[in-house]
Amino acid sequence: MSVVRKQFEDQMPRWIQRLPKVQQDWSGLIRTFDGHSHCVKAVAFSPDGGQLASASDDWTVRLWDAATGAARQTLEGHSSPVIAVAFSPDGSQLASASDDWTVRLWDVATGAVRQTLKGHSHLVQAVAFSPDGSQLASASDDGTVGLWDAATGAARQTLKGHSSRVKAVAFSPDSSQLASASYYCSVRLWDVATGAARQTLEGHSSRVRAVAFSPDGSQLASASDDWTVRLWDMATGAARQTLRGHSSRVRAVAFSPDGRQLASASDDRTVRLWDMATGAARQTLKGHSGWVKAVAFSPDGSQLASASDDRTVRLWDAAKWVAPQTLKGHSRPVKAIAFSPDGSQLASASYDCTVRLWDAATGTARQTLRGHSGWVNAIASSPDGNRLASASDDRTVRLWDAATGAVYQTLRGHSSRVRAVTFSPDGSQLASASDGWMVRLWDAVTGAACQTLRGHLRPVNAVAFSPDGSQLASASTDCTVRLWDVATGAARQTLEGHSSSVNAVTFSPDGSQLASASNDETIRLWDAVTGVARQTLKVNAVIQTLLFSSDGSYLETDRGPVDTTSSLAGAVPPQPNLFRGVFVKEQWIARGMENLLWLPPDYRATSAAVRGNTVFLGHASGNVSMFEFDF
Repeated sequence: MSVVRKQFEDQMPRWIQRLPKVQQDWSGLIRTFDGHSHCVKAVAFSPDGGQLASASDDWTVRLWDAATGAARQTLEGHSSPVIAVAFSPDGSQLASASDDWTVRLWDVATGAVRQTLKGHSHLVQAVAFSPDGSQLASASDDGTVGLWDAATGAARQTLKGHSSRVKAVAFSPDSSQLASASYYCSVRLWDVATGAARQTLEGHSSRVRAVAFSPDGSQLASASDDWTVRLWDMATGAARQTLRGHSSRVRAVAFSPDGRQLASASDDRTVRLWDMATGAARQTLKGHSGWVKAVAFSPDGSQLASASDDRTVRLWDAAKWVAPQTLKGHSRPVKAIAFSPDGSQLASASYDCTVRLWDAATGTARQTLRGHSGWVNAIASSPDGNRLASASDDRTVRLWDAATGAVYQTLRGHSSRVRAVTFSPDGSQLASASDGWMVRLWDAVTGAACQTLRGHLRPVNAVAFSPDGSQLASASTDCTVRLWDVATGAARQTLEGHSSSVNAVTFSPDGSQLASASNDETIRLWDAVTGVARQTLKVNAVIQTLLFSSDGSYLETDRGPVDTTSSLAGAVPPQPNLFRGVFVKEQWIARGMENLLWLPPDYRATSAAVRGNTVFLGHASGNVSMFEFDF
């Protein structure tokens, strides 16, 4: 049991019967700062460690309370993504660099803009204050480094010499030297007083994205697209060590204040901590679901902040050394998850090219189904629960024995990745949808191809049989839904009305209605016989999954229940007892109109399956979590 769970065990709601197991060895993650609406490009601690600044592609800079994680201010003014941030040594100013070709200086106390520094003729990639606080350096895609007066904002010098974009800048601890990193695989050292180039450090085999001086100024670290970090001797310019371990480009480096550790951030979604005495990797911090763009130590060295494309900033305990976590489950994100008809088994499909079968009662792994050579995008159980179908990027559908995990059939015929698969109500047929603009019907027993349904003008996202099995509906990125005669393969209707890709489609239990959900943030209800549009529900959200309730009175979606009797936005009726089922929406597990359980970023779902009061979530980490409620 985790420390937190022990502490609050007596306060846990009694209706939560089962929660996921918590690892005994924690990763050292302290907090996740969640608020930016786009990729987070940079992060920096204030000199006193009390605040954290983050820069994002959402054109804003955010200031956070480093102790509580609370958002203090949002600094708005840039007209393009913000790429870098830096606090002045006294903490009174914050500098931000942007794609809008400017550097802005902000008053940290008020959030007001003090200066807008203009002069670069292209994107500004980096910014740094000199340790004495007198100057500010900026690096740009125009191939230059700018030096500015930090008090007045006046341009002092423009350092020219790089033959390509300049990605990073860093001052030496005594403010006498400046290091700059270039796309031309090199690092340059400059004399700050004269602007003269002192040395060019060469050795990386690809773009250099970041540089950092050690606290004593004796070493320089550089991070590169060649997947390495290099350490350079500042007295001689010689390369001391090459740190290898990342499996993709390295975007950022930072020394701990005592100089004993180095942190590196990579597109492999990890942060690595290195021992500066030996060059050995101490720890790999895992948790981000996107490229890690920046790292920064707190002034006392106890914490490390990282910023990522997953739109979060994470705060780690830099002193907590634990073995890298071994994840039990899929090794890549979970794309789809589904219960067997009797609810005893759960199947999950993953980008790791496998399907896993789990015991729904205990959450233990039963089997791993291997055979696909591409991502597995969809899974479906036959009505009797004996067979499982999986659809893959390898252009095939596979039929598996749900009890033994053996492959029955491999269905070939699609010319592109297969996005969706479903069984007919009697289990005799199987429908699959592909990026090749077609739907295929198969004999679910023999695996023989029955029909090829052509007519869509773009990839097909979803398919659904009518309750009597006589019709098939298909939803496409061509903004239409098509209704097909299963017996003949003839197109019966083309339902037009959506203005963007249609993601999901489902029939009502009595077969009289069809519902479709689209990227245009609407759900449309159609007459399943005539194809006439009955209703348009403006839900103000992109719905990915759609299913009628058992009585057909409402729709269950991945964004919550939607009443089919109202056309109002986000239609949820006033009757609090109408929706009693448990469902997953964004960062919540909810019941009816009540949010039950908030999901931290690590537990947010890439896929979900609910049966009664049991909820299974698939995660970007490859794990599957189980929650059980008692109502």
